[in-house]
Amino acid sequence: MPRKKAEVISLTDTFAEFKENKNIDRTTLVSVLEESFRSVITKLFGSDENFDVIVNPDKGDCEIYRNRVVVADNAVEDHKSQISLTEAREIDSDYEEGEEVSEPINFAKFGRRAILTLRQTLASKLLELDHDALFNKYKDRVGEIIAAEVYQTWKQETLLMDDEGNELYLPKNQQIPRDFFHKGDNVRAVIDRVDNLNGTPKIFLSRTSPEFLRRLLEQEIPEIGDGLISLKRIARIPGERAKIAVESYDDRIDPVGACVGVKGSRIHGIVRELHNENIDVINYTSNPALFIQRALNPAQVSSIQLDEENRKAQVYLRPEEVSLAIGKGGQNIKLASMLTEYTIDVFREVEGDDQEDDIFLDEFADEIDQWVIDAIKSIGLQTAKDVLNAPRQMLIEKADLEESTVDEVLRILNAEFEQ
Repeated sequence: MPRKKAEVISLTDTFAEFKENKNIDRTTLVSVLEESFRSVITKLFGSDENFDVIVNPDKGDCEIYRNRVVVADNAVEDHKSQISLTEAREIDSDYEEGEEVSEPINFAKFGRRAILTLRQTLASKLLELDHDALFNKYKDRVGEIIAAEVYQTWKQETLLMDDEGNELYLPKNQQIPRDFFHKGDNVRAVIDRVDNLNGTPKIFLSRTSPEFLRRLLEQEIPEIGDGLISLKRIARIPGERAKIAVESYDDRIDPVGACVGVKGSRIHGIVRELHNENIDVINYTSNPALFIQRALNPAQVSSIQLDEENRKAQVYLRPEEVSLAIGKGGQNIKLASMLTEYTIDVFREVEGDDQEDDIFLDEFADEIDQWVIDAIKSIGLQTAKDVLNAPRQMLIEKADLEESTVDEVLRILNAEFEQ
């Protein structure tokens, strides 16, 4: 017997919320709506096995039918799948035993609570689908540059919106020191990571990552974008200075010249984007000694002693070159170490061989605390002249000593040789 038409359940507003969501395709839409109805039906009837749910998202309605087999009045064993003949004939007088009753269900008659439960279920699934779509959109895009609009700035991070209104976060520690944003500003950054804690995705951006500089170079310098020049290494102190090592696969191309351009024309836009972050471009080489020498530019290196196993380098320079090697605030030597992946110690070149006049640091134990001597020896300096030839700033930073302590040590050692 053909089933009677169910009373249409109109949930136009709820359906509209789904239809306006561009992240949900039609097939998924129908599936989620049906699943939501079945979830509520299970709560009402204990099971949804014998129900047909017909969703029509275009019209914003749904039809529900309950299917049961007609049995004799005293033979009903399972009320979920069977219906007595008397009850069936109340629906339609023509029903006979053995036939299937397809009973239309008016969902609205189950009351406001059932409708509210349905709406809450739909809203929850809508949010879940939004989260899945956002995570899938960004999970494979880590390392890409994105432009987004500043929506709000807080103390610890800035909230941006992409073209589809998705939230992106730029933490304070991933901003260049001179970054200052206003609402509505268009900001470029690299997608740093995508977290998905408890199914709630959160996209984090970065402007301090070396990857951000890499992507800017790929966008601005055609030879890099086309693969004719390779970016071998990048080291950055964000907003201050950076060093990049490049290599050309075409002998006719000067990789440094191609990156810098005439009078810096090619790299100027990147420098401006990074708030005047100075960018040194050097030729890459697999020869570690030569690479370290180039990385310490503009200082002129006299000689280098390498410990390749421990990736350490002792660099000797003329006294007037030492400050150039270290750079302002130690930036040059720090970047050179980051770029070459070697721990670099610089020493003043001493004229003549006066090693025989040198004194081991332990001989000064009566004047210098042993823990200070041990701290200095831990950075590879064993003798008095090793210390006197080393830059004062290196002793402060690498031996982790107070300036006053270093000055006192230098005073004691100098006094020994003045006697």
